Amino acid sequence: MGRGDRKTAKGKTAIRSYGNARPHSATKAVVTKSAVTAKPAVKKAAPVAAKKAPAKKPAA
Repeated sequence: MGRGDRKTAKGKTAIRSYGNARPHSATKAVVTKSAVTAKPAVKKAAPVAAKKAPAKKPAA
């Protein structure tokens, strides 16, 4: 059970192959169903009053 064994991780690295003992994407993150369905709470900004244009001065 060592470098030549195809069923162990050490053997997989020696042979340079992948499988159950040595998955190709070893750092893959596991996503749970609750994390996918939960939506983050988004705060809405307070409504901003529309700015009025300054009053025009009458022509003299």
